[in-house]
Amino acid sequence: MGALTHASLVEYLLEEAFEVAETIETGADEAELQGELGDVLLQVVLHSRLAEERGTFTFDDVARGLSAKMIRRNPHVFRPDGSLQDSFPATVEEIVQKWDAVKMAERPERKGPFEGIPQALPALARAQKSLDRAERGGFGLHLPQAAVPGPGTEDPETEEELGDVLFAIVRSARARGFDAERALRGAVGRYQEGFREQ
Repeated sequence: MGALTHASLVEYLLEEAFEVAETIETGADEAELQGELGDVLLQVVLHSRLAEERGTFTFDDVARGLSAKMIRRNPHVFRPDGSLQDSFPATVEEIVQKWDAVKMAERPERKGPFEGIPQALPALARAQKSLDRAERGGFGLHLPQAAVPGPGTEDPETEEELGDVLFAIVRSARARGFDAERALRGAVGRYQEGFREQ
């Protein structure tokens, strides 16, 4: 086996993160969730250890950085010294606005709402995150709307048309409060289960 690198460990980090999602979505017990979260934490520890061997950062640096970021990005919850505020915003919208304002101030080099959305996200999740960011940026409603095909409509003729249809479905799902990525995972699971039952 070759030397471990950050790049060689990426697939395991992603796999463990998806296992946590599956554990939650299937309603597994808390003990199983605890184990899966431990597997994700192990990946963080491994990446931190590799960095420590190269003299760049340690696990303690990661934890301190996370703590500082949470305090900095949540001024509605924490004072600068890390103690809790006496009162909190009344609505989730106010919290999101404060969060976004702090993030924008921290990253002024970002030119648009879509910067920072990981390219490696599954496409449905990336589409939903893009719609969320567009709406929070105040221009989500100005984006072109594609019609969601109904029964009896023609199938897409090109991959580009198929992409437009899929994006329209994500937009429609989001408008109804659904998570398209989770919905498709569930449908695939039911499809696979049908074969197991035969």
